[in-house]
Amino acid sequence: MAESVGSAQGGAERAQGAESAESVKGAESAESAESVKGADGAEGAESADPGSALSSLLAWDVNQPMCPSRLILEHVTSRWGVLVLAALLERSYRFSELRRAVGGVSEKMLAQTLRTLERDGFVHRDAKPVIPPRVDYTLTPLGIEAAEQVWALARWTESRVDAVRASREAYDGARA
Repeated sequence: MAESVGSAQGGAERAQGAESAESVKGAESAESAESVKGADGAEGAESADPGSALSSLLAWDVNQPMCPSRLILEHVTSRWGVLVLAALLERSYRFSELRRAVGGVSEKMLAQTLRTLERDGFVHRDAKPVIPPRVDYTLTPLGIEAAEQVWALARWTESRVDAVRASREAYDGARA
């Protein structure tokens, strides 16, 4: 029960952080739009979409507590997020195939992970109107980029298992 309360609190903090980030983005977007107006108040020809101007002006900082990139990082580097992205890097999968490929993930967690990654723009869900229903999951271009990054980290961890085990043994031996 304490875990669900902690999860609810974490979700509320993330939602509050997202709202704060959106209000900051909105304010900065307005400032950005103001800065491209001419002396007569008319917008110049160089005024582009305020969102794109904001993106180039605003550098997100994952070390800041309210940075929205933290939530994205959490989704991409979660236990199941990494494994789902890595599996989809190979090819597209149907749900049950993906569940077997990832190994150990429950249906509920896989569905939740896929939904989150789809919402973030990393995974594309293609539901075909056939009998029986067929749903395929593939990576978007953004998903391929993220998957390549986390897959490199996953491969690195595999290559360093022995070194980490040795460090743990040394640490535990010194503490005993």
